[in-house]
Amino acid sequence: MNTTPRVYAEIDLDAVRGNVRALRARAARAELMAVVKADAYGHGAVPCARAAREAGATWLGTATPQEAFELRAAGIDGRIMCWLWTPGGPWQQAVEQDIDVSVSGMWALEEVIAAARTAGRAARIHLKADTGLGRNGCQPADWAELVGAAVAAQAEGTVQVSGVWSHFACADEPGHPSIQRQLDLFREMVAYAEKEGADPEVRHIANSPATLTLPETHFDLVRTGIAVYGVSPAPELGTPQRLGLRPAMSLKATVALVKSVPAGHGVSYGHHHTTAGETALALIPAGYADGIPRHASGRGPVLLGGAVRTVAGRVAMDQFVVDLGQGTGHGVRAGDEAVLFGSGEHGEPTAEDWAKAADTIAYEIVTRIGARVPRVYLGG
Repeated sequence: MNTTPRVYAEIDLDAVRGNVRALRARAARAELMAVVKADAYGHGAVPCARAAREAGATWLGTATPQEAFELRAAGIDGRIMCWLWTPGGPWQQAVEQDIDVSVSGMWALEEVIAAARTAGRAARIHLKADTGLGRNGCQPADWAELVGAAVAAQAEGTVQVSGVWSHFACADEPGHPSIQRQLDLFREMVAYAEKEGADPEVRHIANSPATLTLPETHFDLVRTGIAVYGVSPAPELGTPQRLGLRPAMSLKATVALVKSVPAGHGVSYGHHHTTAGETALALIPAGYADGIPRHASGRGPVLLGGAVRTVAGRVAMDQFVVDLGQGTGHGVRAGDEAVLFGSGEHGEPTAEDWAKAADTIAYEIVTRIGARVPRVYLGG
């Protein structure tokens, strides 16, 4: 970067590679899908996809078709699966670009069959079973109809049933009774599909928490998302370090201003913070337009001047303030670096710390970092 950055996200691709290798070791008998949806959870889809491939991820996963097309446009080959479709979607383009697609109902199967006929080649489809999450996926009562139609289409050469899959609701809650219920139902629905003539290449239900803690769920393929980026799927499962992961993103900013103010001075909108005594304020030029959660107003932690300090008052669109305390001993000057979060290895806050401050999850903290925040890649 040729100029001093206002705010930037530093992405360690060596950490991404190391996390993929660690996850492969956890599920050594299964293939691994690195999920790079939502711009790789804010880390940058194309660089992270390449790093994951280099570390042995044989599949990549996206939510939207456009995300999958972006990978192909960047020259990334190999298996890519895309699962979030709406009627009238770009099925033909997906078939022509050799992208595996998910089918949860008859309307989707009918549209992908029509697209395959137009494209003149078979579509690879993954039949999704709703085993209890209650989002996408085919209900057990409708499974026979969907499987029957898919097997018939396979017989005529318009589709290939390359996968059967599902998704856990509570794999990040150890011991939750829904986990075993979903796993049992998944086995039943897979067995039915196979009995009716489907011969899926991969059966998959394990997400990041299941990959890390439930080896019986690994089947042929595990789908790892947040863990690829070194973030723990849930505090209950352990810290990234305990899980053998290393956070890949550090969010840093340059102090824009340091000034002295008297006691009783209001800080930021609404004056939800007033200074207890004569003090110094540091202005951090990052706000909710950059992805800093407004819900963390008055609570978000920042490493600045060798100490972890707290956001003073409300987070604004482009900036927030840190109260440095009395006197000049804080040693903070305009141009200094503020670390909002990182791996925690150097005493800085983590994404999980910000999640607690904002009453959310660490997934959201890293994913919400906005497009106007440049990504700077290490280990490329």
